[in-house]
Amino acid sequence: MIERIHIAKEHGGPVGSVPEARIVAGKGIEGDRNFGESRWVGQNLTLIEAEAVEEIAANFGVELDPGATRRNLVVRGVRLDELVGTMFSIGEVVLRGVELCEPCTTLADHLGWDAKKTLDVFRHRGGLRCDCLVGGVVREGMAFAIPVEADPAGN
Repeated sequence: MIERIHIAKEHGGPVGSVPEARIVAGKGIEGDRNFGESRWVGQNLTLIEAEAVEEIAANFGVELDPGATRRNLVVRGVRLDELVGTMFSIGEVVLRGVELCEPCTTLADHLGWDAKKTLDVFRHRGGLRCDCLVGGVVREGMAFAIPVEADPAGN
């Protein structure tokens, strides 16, 4: 289920939460800093598990808002690492999990954490990069359908 939707209007800018967003095939979330800038496969959309954020906060005694991870969708009840190479849908939107969204020093900078600590803490818990195959609107509370049997975009 989608718990929160985040966009940042400019690179390095603040991340805001919105109740719904339009996702465009091959481009990502309208209004987001990365919209239409698919420099590499899997850059259309990023997801992170709410449970991972909560676990990191509890284990390291820090307050960590899911938006601070700078991922577009915060989801609950879905194991994202199992979706690499899998097509799934959220309402009418069809996504393909491309790769794990491993942490980077940019995340450390935004969190104000030591880079090594950030890389260690978020390794294999940093979320999932996805390509959007079929666009549409997503809303908080929407559920996932896993897997999608046929590639509707013919990829």
